[in-house]
Amino acid sequence: MSTNDSPEEQGGAGRPPEPPKAPEPTKSPEGPQPSTAPQPPTAPQPPKTPQPPRAPGTPQSPESLRPAQSSEPPKSPRPLQSPEPQEASEPSKEVPGQPEETGRQRLAAGLWPPRVSRAQLIVALLLFVLGLGLAIQVRSNSDSSALRGARQEDLVRILDELDGRTKRLEDEKQRLEDQRKELESSSNQAEEARKQTVEKERQLGILAGTVAAQGPGITLKITDLTGQVQSDQLLDTLQELRAAGAEAIQINGVRIVAGSYFSDENGGVSIDGKKITQPYEFKVIGKPQDLEPALNIPGGVVQTLEKEQATVAVTRSAKIVVDALRAAKQPDYARSSS
Repeated sequence: MSTNDSPEEQGGAGRPPEPPKAPEPTKSPEGPQPSTAPQPPTAPQPPKTPQPPRAPGTPQSPESLRPAQSSEPPKSPRPLQSPEPQEASEPSKEVPGQPEETGRQRLAAGLWPPRVSRAQLIVALLLFVLGLGLAIQVRSNSDSSALRGARQEDLVRILDELDGRTKRLEDEKQRLEDQRKELESSSNQAEEARKQTVEKERQLGILAGTVAAQGPGITLKITDLTGQVQSDQLLDTLQELRAAGAEAIQINGVRIVAGSYFSDENGGVSIDGKKITQPYEFKVIGKPQDLEPALNIPGGVVQTLEKEQATVAVTRSAKIVVDALRAAKQPDYARSSS
């Protein structure tokens, strides 16, 4: 070793070099960081081998000119976050504590109350008027639909029945006119009045069922083996015969009058309190040409009874005898006004 070395160099060669200090951590510009938990102590690093002293005038190496780098990797700067654009239209802000609406609730809120424009209201009103007119038209057409399905011969029979009823009323009117003229022109008005009174009593007796009657007509026999025929169907048959011009009717020995009534009994039907059983036999005095077609029209009495599995037989006759009688009943309150 040279004697010209300075004491600093000699002393420096004799003591070990100081370990390099750890660089201080750089503070983040974002503000104070939260305190973290203390890290466990790291193991001591072995001392670095001292490098020989550099001779004066020796140029420094490029590596020695570099600044001391921190042991921690440099943190990359955080990108500036652009503020998120607010949505153009928010449906509704959620209220804390309020349950979120379901899809069905949102749909119902959008549909009700309805938002109807003026044009839609006018169209709805026109459609309502059109539907009302169609309903009225269909209802008016259904009134005559029963006759539209009838055959031509059935329509002819119905017209003949109407003509027959009109003719009978005209004949009755003419007969009464003749009686009035006879009373006015007769020299013995008392005797003529007595004859007319007797004739009128006979006619009223037939209607009241107090006297027997005979004449042309039909016999209607209903055989009900299954027991499906009830009193209301027999009543419909009676009304149809009366409408066709029946003057006297007898059912299984029971005379039918204006006050007759029907009711159901066990295994049969009761007429005016008298029980009758099948077969039900109607003896009807009237014009056969009107009575029989009235029962055989489409949807009439015969077809209705056949649907109940009953057998119906209609027979015309030139002489029908109705001999069942009813006792004359004196009225309790009605009195003659003449």
